[in-house]
Amino acid sequence: MTIRHSLLHDLDTIMDIFAYARQFMKAHGNPNQWINGYPSAELIRQEINNGTSYVCENENKEITGTFSFIPGEDPTYARIDDGNWLNDNPYYVIHRMATNGRQKGIAEACFKWCFDHCDNIRVDTHHDNLVMQHILKKHGFRQCGIIYTHNGTSRIAYQRTVTKKEVSLPAE
Repeated sequence: MTIRHSLLHDLDTIMDIFAYARQFMKAHGNPNQWINGYPSAELIRQEINNGTSYVCENENKEITGTFSFIPGEDPTYARIDDGNWLNDNPYYVIHRMATNGRQKGIAEACFKWCFDHCDNIRVDTHHDNLVMQHILKKHGFRQCGIIYTHNGTSRIAYQRTVTKKEVSLPAE
């Protein structure tokens, strides 16, 4: 698996991945997380231009996943209720991780790549997104509390901090 910056010519494929992810979430009890056209092509285009959008390619150069990897400070993480962040060190945020459903191991590859670039990562997910909650816990993220998105809806916040030694260990 190769992870690289998204390019503008990847946009249609990325949007197809998000369409698949919306259907997957709906089918797995999470119909309210990505609604009303979110994430929009304009948002992803902006992230591509900012250099914070990434794609995962398999050995055939097929794009199988996407995510955003953004340096903090994320304004929606300034307030956390019912808990605390693990630390106040500089961090990156993973947003909008999604796959086309055709290949396993995308989340694991994404997390490994992200921790190769930053040892302190925060992420959030919808209360109904049990699949992502399981993935985050499986990969060592700790639930820290509740944050609120720009539109005021709540999300479960997670954080993981690792040493470089931990990153190189194989996943269990």
